Amino acid sequence: MKELSLNILDVAENSVKAKASLTEISLTECNDTLTLVIKDNGCGMTQEILMGVTDPFYTTRTTRKVGLGIPLLKMSAEMTGGSFKIESVSITDDAVNHGTTVTAVFNKKHIDFTPLGDIVSTVVTLIQGHPDCDFLYKHTANDNEISLDTRELREVLEDVPLDSYEVIKWIEGNLKEQYLQSESI
Repeated sequence: MKELSLNILDVAENSVKAKASLTEISLTECNDTLTLVIKDNGCGMTQEILMGVTDPFYTTRTTRKVGLGIPLLKMSAEMTGGSFKIESVSITDDAVNHGTTVTAVFNKKHIDFTPLGDIVSTVVTLIQGHPDCDFLYKHTANDNEISLDTRELREVLEDVPLDSYEVIKWIEGNLKEQYLQSESI
């Protein structure tokens, strides 16, 4: 993919499909390293599925015979000299503490580093497309933090849906303003 934000969108969509009520997306920049963590409380994966999930020709989908999201993210991280790890606990193994965590570490100075891209649109798309799910987004770099937590928005908005036009435009504007104020990110 041409932008890391598209990988993030794909993996977060997998979280929603796994019936996650909360998906946490964290970007942490430290020196020349970018660490991406996507964590959800969805149904998780069995160890059998987990072992095959990085194979592009393995998928649980019935609509196509390949699943490229996770393998492409893994390849993108490893091509920069970084690393990739996926951990998951199936709901059948633990009814309380289940879900999946994907961690990808990138070397930002490597020639093969994929630019972050339009992360604001990615976050907005996730919220607009899944207004009943919660998302926690954090991007930390150089002592600056950009964040958005839909659980906090729900408390303030009460019965106003997150996918209403005014709310979506506010979310988009708020994230863009945070990025403008954090010039080092």
